Amino acid sequence: MSAEKLHDEVLRQAIGDAERAAELSGAIIREMRGAEEEAQVIELLDRIWGRSKENPVLPPEFLRVLGKTGNYIAGAFVDGELVGASLGLHSSPERLTLHSHISGVTPNLVGKSVGYAIKLHQRAWALSRGIDTIEWTYDPLVSRNANFNIRKLGATPVEYLENFYGPMADSINAGDSSDRLLVRWHLRDPAVAALLTSGTRLPTPHGGSAVAIPEDIESMRVVDPDQAKQWRQRVREQLTGLFDRGERIVGFERGTGYILHQHTEKREK
Repeated sequence: MSAEKLHDEVLRQAIGDAERAAELSGAIIREMRGAEEEAQVIELLDRIWGRSKENPVLPPEFLRVLGKTGNYIAGAFVDGELVGASLGLHSSPERLTLHSHISGVTPNLVGKSVGYAIKLHQRAWALSRGIDTIEWTYDPLVSRNANFNIRKLGATPVEYLENFYGPMADSINAGDSSDRLLVRWHLRDPAVAALLTSGTRLPTPHGGSAVAIPEDIESMRVVDPDQAKQWRQRVREQLTGLFDRGERIVGFERGTGYILHQHTEKREK
């Protein structure tokens, strides 16, 4: 198959995967355009993150610039109501990469696959513009996000970022260091395509190192903040130490945590 035909086939499957995911979630996913819709996105994300109008997740004028310059701004609607949103910006033209800065779904729909539908819409959007990779960050202590990013989407953690954003004044992150894992989603990887199209997941390699994380760090931060901080320090030390020794995260299992193996070869994009 020629490179052009392979490109078309990957894109066709990605669009189909995104449409099926949206249908199963009961959501309509579409781009948000213009100042009025962009304002709706900011208002929703502020509510999700517990931000005030004086401290929005993103200044409205900057979101206007993102929209004008062709970046990714999408919303998810259920029964006509905006219930999810995602923002991404072009980050590395030489690597054809989109950086997904923030994505969120209203708490009552967490676990209902709306977030999954948004990510598949984002993948199809990127591929249709010749973008091969999407990157984003997430809190390495949040087990549901680790499971979602690594097992459900097939993204690969590539870097540990200590206190990446500095202090964060929102109801989710306040009082904690903003450590993050940077993940890279290779949109054309056959393993990723198989996972998203048919649910075929490659088995996690045996052996290697394991780094446990709490099952529910978000509740722990409320009921026992000191223990939550101890978890932060312990996971930071373990992951950065293993990364420094050349190990990389190859999987995640609830009850076990992150699974790491010695990095031996560069993964193709």
